[in-house]
Amino acid sequence: MPKIYKPGKVAIVLQGRQAGKKVVVIKQHDDGTKERPYPHAVVAGVERYPRKVTKRMGQKKLAARSKVKPFIKVVNYSHLFPTRYALELEGLKGTVSTETFREPTQREDSKKTIKKLLEERYVTGKNKWFFTQLRF
Repeated sequence: MPKIYKPGKVAIVLQGRQAGKKVVVIKQHDDGTKERPYPHAVVAGVERYPRKVTKRMGQKKLAARSKVKPFIKVVNYSHLFPTRYALELEGLKGTVSTETFREPTQREDSKKTIKKLLEERYVTGKNKWFFTQLRF
């Protein structure tokens, strides 16, 4: 079976609390681990998407509407739907690992760094599709 979920690949979560949300794969475990004996991936995604902005809005309103709320999660491959898109985020690889999920403070720190990286990506205008909500 070909390796679909490589780091940087964008996927959509199909099951659970974040169903319908877009995620980017940070680390993949095709053979599983001792704790999780099934194929899974560590992903970071957008829980709350940025809102629509127009030219008439001021800088303060623009900044408020450009906020992104991220989440990090370990997801089974069967609950992910791969897309043709990919994100080039080198900073994400070092921020989240399997040990991040053991300590709540580490989890919060990694969320903050992911939030900063994603908002920076959104403001520059790269990967527009990733920051739009799915419509169905």
